[in-house]
Amino acid sequence: MHFDLDLVVAGLMVGLLVGLIGMGGGALLTPLLVLFFRVAPLAAISSDLITSLVMMPVGAVVHLRCRTVNWRLVRWLMVGSVPAAFAGAMIIGTIGHAPGVQADLKLAIGIALCASVGMTLFRQVLDRRAILRGDHHDRPSVVHPLRTVAIGVVGGFAVGMTSVGGGSLIIALLLIVYPRQLRPAQLAGTGLVQAIPLVATATLGHLLYGEVHLSSATSLLLGALPGVYLGARLSTRGPAAVIRPLIVAVLLASGLALLKVPTPLMIGAALAGLVTTVLLRVPQPSAEPVMQPDPVDAE
Repeated sequence: MHFDLDLVVAGLMVGLLVGLIGMGGGALLTPLLVLFFRVAPLAAISSDLITSLVMMPVGAVVHLRCRTVNWRLVRWLMVGSVPAAFAGAMIIGTIGHAPGVQADLKLAIGIALCASVGMTLFRQVLDRRAILRGDHHDRPSVVHPLRTVAIGVVGGFAVGMTSVGGGSLIIALLLIVYPRQLRPAQLAGTGLVQAIPLVATATLGHLLYGEVHLSSATSLLLGALPGVYLGARLSTRGPAAVIRPLIVAVLLASGLALLKVPTPLMIGAALAGLVTTVLLRVPQPSAEPVMQPDPVDAE
């Protein structure tokens, strides 16, 4: 099997950033493959999903040990996200080789990236408001099944179609539905654990219907696995406040590039995203109380 050193390095960088800031690999790796390595969008999505599927358990183990996973939310999210992810992968894999679809898929990835950046900034706004008003998320959370399943459907379909949205999109939607019940660590842990079956299902769909380059995925994994481990270890030293604005700027520029936005406007928007992320930096609370068990409330 042929190994591409450039892809190994790309996987290392993406894994490092995922470990550092907890941002989903799909938002980083898919545009990197399409824009810089000239990989066809459908193949880029498939390779990214395989890489992300192997990376995610590394972070999930940390959250499971810290008990920052809301299992009731995970179960209801899976009800919606798992079938939606397979459906999205099946649809895009079936029509992905038709004339003109690859170009349209680039546009879809660009839209998903821009939406992901928007939801990330919105999440920062909600986090900042909650902390500034002294809300420590110490209320027992009431799980709303129908709303949670709907979030899973939206996130699952987005991941199946574009590989983007499993992290930032679902977590931001959870913040809208559960604005005062979940601590940041629980959001991250719940989002990461539920994303494992989601991405696994989307990966299966792409293996059956998509365009998978196993050599490319293997090269990416050779770099991504040590990268995500190193990033997770370094994240305890708090560099996310510096790196996150740069990542937001890169993602926004990548999304706009895929949408064929003129370069001056793309650069201006990326700088605006960077400045906005810095201004919305969330102050750290002094302490986080333990969350009480969550009763389930039917819709």
